[in-house]
Formats: sequence, structure tokens, C-alpha cells
Amino acid sequence: MNHFEFNFFPHKLNGIRILIGIMIELGYDYPLYRPPSEANSVIFQITFGCSFNKCSFCNMYRTKEYSERPWAEIKSEIDIVSKSYPQTEKVFLADGDALNLSTEKLIQVLDYVKEKFPNLKRISCYAMPKNLLQKRSDELTLLNEMGLNMLYVGIETGQDILLKKITKGATSNGIIDACNRAKKSGFIISCMIILGIGGKKYSIEHIKETAKVVSEVSPNFLATLTLILEDGVYDEFMQKFGEPFEFLDDSLILNELEILVGSITPSSSIVFRANHASNLYSIGGNLPEDRDKMIQLIRSLKEHPELLKPRVLRRF
Repeated sequence: MNHFEFNFFPHKLNGIRILIGIMIELGYDYPLYRPPSEANSVIFQITFGCSFNKCSFCNMYRTKEYSERPWAEIKSEIDIVSKSYPQTEKVFLADGDALNLSTEKLIQVLDYVKEKFPNLKRISCYAMPKNLLQKRSDELTLLNEMGLNMLYVGIETGQDILLKKITKGATSNGIIDACNRAKKSGFIISCMIILGIGGKKYSIEHIKETAKVVSEVSPNFLATLTLILEDGVYDEFMQKFGEPFEFLDDSLILNELEILVGSITPSSSIVFRANHASNLYSIGGNLPEDRDKMIQLIRSLKEHPELLKPRVLRRF
């Protein structure tokens, strides 16, 4: 999958020799993913893979078995990178399940990262709803106070039937509770949803229920992706879906996007982006402030499909 782009480590280092040398010395376990907004972040793999790894649409960590890295390895890698890149301002903790670590171990990592990178402005990681629900509120608050600033949470859909069909391992109420607990603990939240994940049959239910969940959560950032099933999960997705699945064509994807933008009623402003590689066209703005402008653009794209990104350039 998917949610996010492949990442070579580290970024902004001057000289290909430094880049290659550090990559070899650290011995990263690929594939390695990060959110698009972490393109300029230093990445430390403190876990490998995903402890859940059952989402039928996601192929990110199917080649890996979940494991937690020993502190000695993590510490050594932080030491190596801090010597070559001491001015680091952003750090992303990989793989897909860093928040699954015990609070004590996470604090150990956060403390050392802050010690070795004095100019640090942000530490972030992916977070599944179950990660957030398994931590006590005081633990989440402590992690935020210790420097973990931003969490990326995949909502995918707010429709409970679909959440079961895609084996997300969460309910709409659970997603709302998890995100709101994180926000209350001080985290910046960036959420993702997937256009087209309900197919033609569930399209309207999917997008309307998703808009409700997003409105309840009112994340700081919201991004849309468009469903593209890779070979590694195509058969699994179809099997788990449990009934015939019809993909949406471009016009129906734009319909979902228009309904989504028009239906979200957040309690605070959301930075909205539909600029992932899987999307038909790069669209962005703030909700609700730029709602009308974005809807106008979406309607214009429906009338001029020649402006859409060629299919060959789209990827999940």
C-alpha cells in the first residue's frame, strides 16, 4: 500500500557518499514508508512491520514480521545520524507501529532523540486506533509532553460495515474515541481516508459516514487517497469483502470527493489535501473556509476529465 510513499533515508544530507554510507551502516529493513509530509524528516525504525497487519487493502508490511528493536540498536543509530546530521528538525519513528511500544521504551527513545538533536521541532509516527485505545490517557499526555508531537491515523472509512469488510480492526466509534483522546492529550492529528473503498454499492454510505467521523474528530490535517489494490492484496481484499466489488470510475470518485468536502462540519479548521499519488488531481484548502472553492474545482474536473492525472501515473 499505500498510505504512504517509499522513503530513502536520510534527507537533506549533502553528498551521496554520506547518504549511502549511513544507509549501509544502519542496515534499514525495507520496504520503508513514511507520510508524504515527512519527506524532510530523519527516520528511525524503532519497530519493524505492523503488529496488526490484517487490513485487506494494505500491502505495506506483508513481507515483515512485527518486532520491537532492541534499545542498543536504536541508540547506536541515533548516535550515528546525530554526528552526520546534527541540525535535524524533524524525526519520524517507523515502521507502522511505533506507538505499540511500551510507554517506558518510547520515553527512552524520545529522551535520547531530543538529547542528540537540540534543534528538534517535531517527532511523529503512525498510530492505529488500537494503539491509542490501549494507552491510558495519562500515558498519551506524558508521551506528548516528552516530545511526540504528531500522529498519523488511518480512518479509511467511517462506515462500520466497510470497516469489517476491510478488516480494519476498529469501529467508527472506536476511531472517534481514539482520535479525540489523542487530541485531548495535546497531539497534532493527521487523518487519512480512502475514496472508493466501498465500491459502487456502498459509495454513498461510505462517504457520508466518513464525513460524520471526520466532523466528530476534526483532525488538524485530513488527506484522501483513492483505492488502488496492489497484486499482493487484491485477492485477499476481494475475498474478505465477501460480495462482488465494483471499482468506481473517475466520475464517481469525484462525486465522493465532492460529497466529502461538502459534508464535513468540523469544530475547528482542517487543513485538507487530496494530493496523494493515488488521487485524480491535486486539490487542497482549509475546511470549512475553502469548501466552495474546492467544490467548484471538483465540478470543473467532472466537466473536463482530460485534466485528470493519467492512470499510469497513479499509485497507492
